Amino acid sequence: MIKAQQPSLFDYPKYWAEMYGTAPFFPMSRKEMDVLGWDSCDIIIVTGDAYVDHPSFGMAVIGRMLESQGFRVGIIAQPDWRSKDAFMELGKPNLFFGVTAGNMDSMINRYTAERRMRHDDAYTPNDEGGKRPDRAVTAYTQRCKEAFKGVPVIIGGIEASLRRIAHYDYWSDKVRRSVLFDSKADLLIYGNAERPLIEIAHRIAKGEDVKKITDVRGSAFLASQALPGWKGIDSRDIDRPGKIEPIINPYAEITSESCSDNEAATAEANSDLKDITKTAQVINISDFNESKSSYSRNTTWEKKAKPWENTYINLPTFEQVKDNKVLYAHASRIFHQEVNPTSAKPLVQSHGSRIIWLNPPAKPLSQDEMDGVFGLPYQRVPHPSYGNAKIPAYDMIKTSINIMRGCFGGCTFCSITEHEGRIIQSRSHESIIAEIEDIKLKVPGFTGVISDLGGPTANMYQLNCKSEKAEATCRKPSCVWPTICGHLDTDHTPTIELYRKARKVKGIKKVLIASGVRYDLAIEHPEYVQELATHHVGGYLKIAPEHTETGPLANMMKPGMGSYDKFKEMFDHYSKVAGKKQYLIPYFISAHPGTTDRDMVNLALWLKNNDFKLDQVQNFYPSPLANATTLYHTEINSLRNVTSKNIARDDGTITVPKGTIQRRLHKAILRYHDQNNWPEIRAALTKMGLSKLIGSAPSCLVPRETRNEQRNHNDRRQGKNNAHGFKSSPGQNRPKQGQGKGKRTPAHKKGLTRFADNQFNDRKGKR
Repeated sequence: MIKAQQPSLFDYPKYWAEMYGTAPFFPMSRKEMDVLGWDSCDIIIVTGDAYVDHPSFGMAVIGRMLESQGFRVGIIAQPDWRSKDAFMELGKPNLFFGVTAGNMDSMINRYTAERRMRHDDAYTPNDEGGKRPDRAVTAYTQRCKEAFKGVPVIIGGIEASLRRIAHYDYWSDKVRRSVLFDSKADLLIYGNAERPLIEIAHRIAKGEDVKKITDVRGSAFLASQALPGWKGIDSRDIDRPGKIEPIINPYAEITSESCSDNEAATAEANSDLKDITKTAQVINISDFNESKSSYSRNTTWEKKAKPWENTYINLPTFEQVKDNKVLYAHASRIFHQEVNPTSAKPLVQSHGSRIIWLNPPAKPLSQDEMDGVFGLPYQRVPHPSYGNAKIPAYDMIKTSINIMRGCFGGCTFCSITEHEGRIIQSRSHESIIAEIEDIKLKVPGFTGVISDLGGPTANMYQLNCKSEKAEATCRKPSCVWPTICGHLDTDHTPTIELYRKARKVKGIKKVLIASGVRYDLAIEHPEYVQELATHHVGGYLKIAPEHTETGPLANMMKPGMGSYDKFKEMFDHYSKVAGKKQYLIPYFISAHPGTTDRDMVNLALWLKNNDFKLDQVQNFYPSPLANATTLYHTEINSLRNVTSKNIARDDGTITVPKGTIQRRLHKAILRYHDQNNWPEIRAALTKMGLSKLIGSAPSCLVPRETRNEQRNHNDRRQGKNNAHGFKSSPGQNRPKQGQGKGKRTPAHKKGLTRFADNQFNDRKGKR
């Protein structure tokens, strides 16, 4: 039985090595271990990122948490994966290796949305690319196993978390097995790993065999069969998928071969009835109380009968979802329904003769536990071995503060919910203010500006479900789509009070909000918008409508533009009252599943009418396990029941922009102002019957072809990135020949969308 409750993070008895105290930095070499007086490490963390001792870097959080339990932790950062030697640098760990690809999936880190190799890496000193392998979790785990046979390897982090079951892999364009099978790790921990990892570490330290640790929430493991004492139900009995089959010809000739085929199918069906992993089983649900007279309406939720606590769900097998898109869409739908840590059931998926057993998510951290995690003794700087090398990801977040975790938005293209969960876990005001004081003391060259108070979003801090029962049983993928749930608390007062306290800290000149604002929530509390516009915007504020058309927005599970318009009206009003000229910076995604060419044209017309010129646009990037990735792969609307009836409806299947030509077209349309894109846009508009949008009228999207364009058409230099062969698009600073690398884009301007630097200069008369 999976434990319903787990001890608080800081209630475990300390491991004996606590006597060594706190390390200034975790050692990355034997020499550093000698300085600390260590003969060995208890746990060694292998990571694909450079080691930065900051609470925004996973290896630092996990390392400091393990250290707080008394364990000696070593770090092997960005090792050479081509041999086992680098993995032997710190010797053999006494307990286990912990392996992570880093703060990003290694494939997303190494490749663009067009599957081109990146030549930089923000998590590496001096932004150097190529310091981690493809599928880093698998490569690192195999080297750990090779270096020290018999030492347990536990994998975690974003890459392992999002590849915990069979998943569509964009880079190989196929469905891949769970990363547990490819890496051969002993355990997988998904989500924010503090709670499950601490329990597992203490149990291994007490001598428990890692192969027998099967009851920890937030973990997954391989087995030959289902665990004893559990009852299995087939996922297709919960949400029956359908498939449109051709009508059978009743006059088809019956042959001896077809009869034998029927007999074989019948025999297989009969054998399936005996296999609890393939058929639904009867579940005996006992009454809450045997005597009705003893029933009390005030009985707490914890005491009520929960039949799901000894029931698991069989997902379609890897072999089935690999070749059947309907079953893949169905499995994805079931997976996303079983994410509630209070009521989720274990998931089981067969891969050949073995299964992967996925335990329900770990319980969210309490406020005290969150305070404890972020109050650990982080140095807040990179490891000294990097010297003066710049690590761009660190430079971007060194003065930012994470005030919460989780996201109940459910945007289909985002994997935050799959990793961190829907329930918001917030820190106390006191903890956040203490971190501001810590930044003042430890961050070199601190100027008094806090670059962000946020997290996955800027304004979900302390927003939770108002109903305990509703939260415990809810399976909705989003609390704010298609409308805001009536059970959701939208009071931004705790956030407003936090902003005011942060501004009053001595030595703080400015507190900016750089995390994206969820504007459909913000308009529910106008005082928050006023506070934001008056004190916490440095001229520009990022928000993410992502699109303007209802079709794409529905497949993104994003609110309509009415919410954006209302927020913009509030933001402009309060900015004007504050005597400030400030602008919204909306993000947009091109080529998202469910987006037609006409949708992109309508979005481009909206941009033109609102005088927006996007300099950089992000094409949709299918990340593992995201709902939108399922839409991309299957072209089936898995956001509702995957039944024959629903698939047969007009919106049962969706349009998915695939292939280089169409994806580039969608990206080009968003950059309608770039003359290099005009020939492609003209051809597309003509094909769509929208030639009226070509011309010089204000209602037109692009001008007609000029003589100069015709003259220069054959003289254009061809290149990999645009028609002129430049590696950066017009509007960015490019070096002239012989003038070096040129000016780089400032870190604070990087993002899904970047605007031309001068596009707001002509707006003074319009405000």
